[in-house]
Amino acid sequence: MNIVLLESLGISQELLDQYTAPLMAAGHHFTAFDRSTDTAVLIEEAKDADILMLANMPLPAKVIDHCPHLKYINVAFTGVDHIPVARAKERGILVSNASGYSTQAVSELTIAMILTLLRQIPAADKKCRGGQTKDGITGFELHNKTVGIIGTGAIGMNTIRLCQAFGCRILAYNGFTPGKTGEGITYLPLYPMLEQSDIVVLHCPLTEASRNLIDRQALSHMKSSAILINTARGPVVDSQALADALNEGRIAGAGVDVFEMEPPIPKDHPLLNCKNILLTPHLAFSTAESMKLRAAIVFDNIEKFLSGAPANLV
Repeated sequence: MNIVLLESLGISQELLDQYTAPLMAAGHHFTAFDRSTDTAVLIEEAKDADILMLANMPLPAKVIDHCPHLKYINVAFTGVDHIPVARAKERGILVSNASGYSTQAVSELTIAMILTLLRQIPAADKKCRGGQTKDGITGFELHNKTVGIIGTGAIGMNTIRLCQAFGCRILAYNGFTPGKTGEGITYLPLYPMLEQSDIVVLHCPLTEASRNLIDRQALSHMKSSAILINTARGPVVDSQALADALNEGRIAGAGVDVFEMEPPIPKDHPLLNCKNILLTPHLAFSTAESMKLRAAIVFDNIEKFLSGAPANLV
């Protein structure tokens, strides 16, 4: 099999060599490329592949159309909305993901964003560096807050456990998982959940059902003192509507790790130019620990595919 990696897995060359050595010893060919956004370059790199590997790099459908031998796409990521899954299935190409590798990493960044916003850490840091006192900065505790979770898969449930450790009341949106229950979790329709939540956290995948779920109308149901955290997918939120809500003081703050596109973000993007927002460049999944776990999962995926028992199929 000709195995082609289209972008870095975020691990050392030494560790990558450890994973690829058995494959090459078994007669397979492995080639790794640097990430590219040029479709023509991707076509040239991928054209002879039997197996494609990539992480969160968008893969145009045109690329797999130029891969006559392609049998398997191994995605080193949880979400696959950047992959032409429907086109792959039309051609009988299997697609798997690395579900579970970043559960702890994403949840921990979510909590970090919540605490940073509640305690006004960026403003406090600026005051301290400017030779000022804490005057004008009074934070809030996470303890006893009501947290609304949209998306109660593995990451959402892990964030719930962390919030419960802080003594939070947990609500969850029931639109994606009707009938689902959980200890200490109250499932509600979207607007009642938003109306009661001090903190709203997004952990849902991007689907047609979740696209622009948090729009102007949804934001109008949030408390003026509430904060919104998006470590899910950018298009789940209407960015302009969120920027307007922040600028007009209709919600208190937001933490955003994901956008409609991969960073770098255009300088005129509304979320780069609004008040009371904490931004990170899509790094919730990225820790040293999660990168190692991701590599273990995706190379195990390859072994299982080669053995005729593919795993983590989407």
